[in-house]
Amino acid sequence: MKQEMFLPKDYQPAEDEPFMNDRQVEYFRRKLLNWKVELQAGSRDTIEGLQDGTRNIPDVADRASEETDRALELRTRDRQRKLVSKIDAALRRIDEGEYGYCSVTGEPISLKRLDARPIATMSLEAQERHERREKVHRDD
Repeated sequence: MKQEMFLPKDYQPAEDEPFMNDRQVEYFRRKLLNWKVELQAGSRDTIEGLQDGTRNIPDVADRASEETDRALELRTRDRQRKLVSKIDAALRRIDEGEYGYCSVTGEPISLKRLDARPIATMSLEAQERHERREKVHRDD
């Protein structure tokens, strides 16, 4: 098992240090783990709220409103469940030494992009090309 690395609370990855050095890797690992914990806590709260919130509402409009709220909450939680899977994949890439590199070009993903979207698998340029191709090939 790896020894935990000291990381100052105010540490921010910088462009002038070697890309994906131990400190940067640890920074992103912690960022991903904290994000995952927050999402899972929210899911537990939702489940508890849905279990506690089951009640018989006689007014049809109020019942419909509550059902709409529940459906929206469940859809949000489903998106977050998928996000947890992407976080787990990013953590695997960290363990395999592939984190921070574009899956298309193999080039480093910018630190700003990773900080904003730590689950990113493509550089901004590769992502934009991918989205343009997707838009051209859509069937709408």
